[in-house]
Amino acid sequence: MRVDELLESEEDLEDWAASRSLCKSSKPNSALGASALASCKSQGYRRRSHKRKFKLSAKGKRQGVEGKKVKGKKYGGPLPDYGSGS
Repeated sequence: MRVDELLESEEDLEDWAASRSLCKSSKPNSALGASALASCKSQGYRRRSHKRKFKLSAKGKRQGVEGKKVKGKKYGGPLPDYGSGS
């Protein structure tokens, strides 16, 4: 069965998240699809790989997140969600 057969509407695609078992597997990042990898990083299961700095604490200091497992706002973390567009 293909993914496009399972997810029929745009809302299904927006709410899709990679499974915990896929994110925690020993597969390298290069073996995962771009969407699945982004979902794993946002859920805090995979390490971040960029050098941007964000305000993670209430004190307002900017910190790098490269190599850290930091959740996105959608999953209860401090990182802002830039991909929603709204």
